[in-house]
Amino acid sequence: MDFMNKSFLLDTPTAEKLYTEFADISTVPVLDYHCHIDPKEIYEDRKYDNITQLWLGGDHYKWRQMRTDGIAEKYITGDASDKEKFRAWAHTLQKLIGNPLYHWSHMELKYYFGYDGYLNEDTADYVWNLCSERLSSGDFGARDIIRRSNVRLICTTDDPADDLRWHELIKADDSFDVQVLPAFRPDRINGIEKEDFADYIKKLSASAGVLIKDLSTLKEAVIKRLDHFEANGCRVSDHSMDYVCFERVDERETESIFEKVLNGELPDETGVRKYRTYMMEFLAGQYSKRGWVMQLHYGVRRNANTAMFDMLGADTGFDCIRSGAPSGQLVDLLDALCVSGCLPKTVIYSLDPNDDRIIDSIMGCFQQEGIRSKIQHGSAWWFNDNLTGITQQMKAVASQSVLGDFIGMLTDSRSFLSYVRHDYFRRILCRMIGQWVEDGWYPYDEKRLGEIIKGISYNNAVDYFGFDLEKV
Repeated sequence: MDFMNKSFLLDTPTAEKLYTEFADISTVPVLDYHCHIDPKEIYEDRKYDNITQLWLGGDHYKWRQMRTDGIAEKYITGDASDKEKFRAWAHTLQKLIGNPLYHWSHMELKYYFGYDGYLNEDTADYVWNLCSERLSSGDFGARDIIRRSNVRLICTTDDPADDLRWHELIKADDSFDVQVLPAFRPDRINGIEKEDFADYIKKLSASAGVLIKDLSTLKEAVIKRLDHFEANGCRVSDHSMDYVCFERVDERETESIFEKVLNGELPDETGVRKYRTYMMEFLAGQYSKRGWVMQLHYGVRRNANTAMFDMLGADTGFDCIRSGAPSGQLVDLLDALCVSGCLPKTVIYSLDPNDDRIIDSIMGCFQQEGIRSKIQHGSAWWFNDNLTGITQQMKAVASQSVLGDFIGMLTDSRSFLSYVRHDYFRRILCRMIGQWVEDGWYPYDEKRLGEIIKGISYNNAVDYFGFDLEKV
């Protein structure tokens, strides 16, 4: 039986036809509107000496599975050689039957390195040498990978205090025609409970050229940074949070909370919620005014293993799903923004898959005439970025909303090879819709099916975010 051949995941003739005609990433380009790629690496066209640097550096998805498999930390984030780390990953990978990492890894080997086999302990040395030879060819830098992946636009994730130097340099470089735009990530502005909050405010103050001494000057500084991001093509913000909170508050009370923190007094939980609510309403109003999209990522419990966090720091594979997000507070925030006329286009993501139908029912309450699916249910991400999770998320949207308006996939990744995940997503999309057609749930109307598949794969995101791109 062929391993991951051209019909991979396309288990009906209709699914295969839909994918071939309307979703193949060689003909329908990639729009990656949320990732954690470093724009400096794009500008400098980073090169890699071996597959470990490209594959395992910073990839906490892989690190988690290696730890689960009993691999010593030396071979994960430690001082083992790159080749030893690669062999350790091969040892684990061969056991990951049913895990999306098995699929992604082999899709990347096939798509970028032309390797049609499978990676395990027996083939590790051959694959290492094959990849090393390819990487040394001179046409395998970060930009080459992006072009080869048929990517048209990338949105990175950027702190408000960032000077966006690398974005400006990329834009001025006529030799690279892929748009690389910043996304406004104000988590540290909202992190009033953090011990380094006051230090961050000083950094933001210097970046904006505004002496921040009270709530009014904080907002003035934030507006200046929003202006700077907008001048560099920003069309989207992104918020990462435990949950979406809402606590009714007025400006005077928020002023008091903010000034106390600047003077070294950390707020209680109620004070944190009040400050965050005030700032979320302020920021959402700014996004709405500018025509930006607001993304809300929540449902994450970060740094669950304190000992490992103390040893390795954040984003090293010790985060997990946080269940029980208070949906009523999400409703209250959206309602307050709607009443004030300041509700921007909003994409809602929860890491807890149990929230899928809750999100779909909530967003149906806040749609707006003349805007196709103004409130979106974001794609399955992180622990849900797999066959089951992706299918469940889209079925939830289809059952309660307009699947044909869905803005589709994002990588949420730090790896330049992750663009094959768009292909993975599109195959699952065509598998699901193809089966519905085969079952007689939807007619084989090629024109409408083509519009739906291309829309979810690419065109809907172009329209929704207002990017300067041609549709396909």
